[in-house]
Amino acid sequence: MKTITGITNISLGKNGPLVSKLGLGCMRMSSVWGGPGKDENESVATIQMALDHGINFLNTGDFYGNGHNELLVGKAIKDRRKDAFISVKFGGIFYNGQWVGLDLRPIAIKNFISYSLVRLGIDTIDLYQPCRLDNSVPVEDVIGTVADLVQEGKVRYLGVSEVTADQLRKAHSVHPVTALEIGYSLADRQIETDLLPTAKELGIGVVAFANTAEGLLTGEMKAPLAADDYQNHFSRFQGANLIKNLEKVEVLKKMAKEKGYTPAQLAIAWVNSQGDDIMPLVSMSKRSRLPENIQAMEIVFTAEEMNALTSHFSPGAIVGSTYLQR
Repeated sequence: MKTITGITNISLGKNGPLVSKLGLGCMRMSSVWGGPGKDENESVATIQMALDHGINFLNTGDFYGNGHNELLVGKAIKDRRKDAFISVKFGGIFYNGQWVGLDLRPIAIKNFISYSLVRLGIDTIDLYQPCRLDNSVPVEDVIGTVADLVQEGKVRYLGVSEVTADQLRKAHSVHPVTALEIGYSLADRQIETDLLPTAKELGIGVVAFANTAEGLLTGEMKAPLAADDYQNHFSRFQGANLIKNLEKVEVLKKMAKEKGYTPAQLAIAWVNSQGDDIMPLVSMSKRSRLPENIQAMEIVFTAEEMNALTSHFSPGAIVGSTYLQR
């Protein structure tokens, strides 16, 4: 393993703030789906070590662990507010560890942010975004409310998450959207058709999560999965689909071995190589993961390697659906 170094910065969108090219996803530091929580001290240490190495983009949600995640992030950034760029998602409603829907009413958004600011221990959230848009509330009302929060100084920049190209355009017409958070990997390339070109046209930065496709591209997954694995909910990870998909991953494993990296590192590196306007958002809850993920940002592909990966993992090559395809 090479010596761990720092991370370069990019502009988040055409006219956005300077942020790290690698983002830290904090979700898995809390119990979101009813599973066991992580070691809080290790999680805090991981965030602080990330900040030490120039990873300033910290992604959380007010519904991650029913507020636990924000409290954790707040603890980690105490006395280090200037080092961190805080991205918060809102709108998701969980009960007893289960997703029950969205609440995007303006009155609810104002309530959500009031609690978030207290839990995080800050006065302003850097990037604030609805976790999804479902037409239950007019887009103009949702985005307009965040725009009001920007005017009030409670929010610096507007983001959106898991939207369609049409929703992105509509939101951007109400108030400038700085960043789009969306799932993107070698195994999930459906956004390349419409959503990515729209974001680029509008000058919106892309925060790309699920770079290893929920573990599929790590090279460590084996069929069948354990009965309690959450991936079992998705057809991609079931029966013959999983066997076929793992066979596709063998090409990534072979290339990783030849280059001296792990398949997960190559998966992150592929997303990173898609453009200066795209930030890989990688979930970590242990300091031991930081060196390998930072190293992944230094990986360079030859034209031949890039062509091989892009063609082998062409859209539709991975069979079965996940929550990213709604």
